Amino acid sequence: MTETFAKSPGWLDWDSDIGSPNLELPHGAVDSHCHVFGPSTEFPFAPERKYTPCDAGKYDLRNLRRTLGVSRSVIVQATCHGRDNSAMLDALDFFGETARGVATVGPDIGREDLESMHQRGVRGVRFNFLKRLVAEDPSEDLLSVAAKIKEFGWHVVLYFEPDALPDIEPLLARIDVPVVIDHMGRPDVSSAPTPREFGRFLEAVDRYEAWVKISCPERLTKTGPYAERGAKSLYDDVVPFARKVVEEFPERVLWGTDWPHPNLKTHMPNDAVLLDYIPRVAESEAARRALLVDNPMSLYWPSHSSRKREDGGDA
Repeated sequence: MTETFAKSPGWLDWDSDIGSPNLELPHGAVDSHCHVFGPSTEFPFAPERKYTPCDAGKYDLRNLRRTLGVSRSVIVQATCHGRDNSAMLDALDFFGETARGVATVGPDIGREDLESMHQRGVRGVRFNFLKRLVAEDPSEDLLSVAAKIKEFGWHVVLYFEPDALPDIEPLLARIDVPVVIDHMGRPDVSSAPTPREFGRFLEAVDRYEAWVKISCPERLTKTGPYAERGAKSLYDDVVPFARKVVEEFPERVLWGTDWPHPNLKTHMPNDAVLLDYIPRVAESEAARRALLVDNPMSLYWPSHSSRKREDGGDA
């Protein structure tokens, strides 16, 4: 019998009727952070999950890509599926060479499984340090897994909040693979992007040459305005932080929709309107090209990267 899953109370569903975007993305644009949920009848949610979402499968993601003008996707394993990467891997099979994956694995993962994931498009592993989403500190697992993925050229993705950075920095010094940080480390955007806390984050990014996703203003904002139809300005309190990261690290910033926007409480952004946030934080055409095309291609599709071709590498 197929198990049925009741959504978490107050769950906000993603909007399937988003309309047409105002911003035309550059050719080859990459959504560097999105998820797939289920469908739960085919890919059940993990028993240990901290939330139960709506379905948002590979066909829904395909429709979103077409609507927004996204050419490629990086599909990040969602915590609601735990370490069962089946839904994410199935989506990678569906999209083929136009998608890459970020998996969730444990220290017992074997080389054969890693090799299989690599062949299907996985290029990173994610570790979540948000206590409300994970039960245990993943630090030791992180170090063990990082050692195993090095031979495949993968990276680790870290999701944490500012209060965790002092504990994470010693780990960064011991990780011998590239590091990608989700959502700018979730800064407190209630003040200007100059406090000691955000300064320490920028220093860590610089010291360890980390990549940073400037995604999820809808998750960080305290004052809006939200990405809803008719909005003239978006997420004013988050813009200075993202703009600062883009200015400081123009070749190591990434953008993603975070579709289908799990666990939002205040509003569900319109994904077409959400694109209007991009030129606010990457103000020049060159900055947007780097953010949306060159940087993610360099990290996830290096053999196709325009930077590598310019340096004389393989096309």
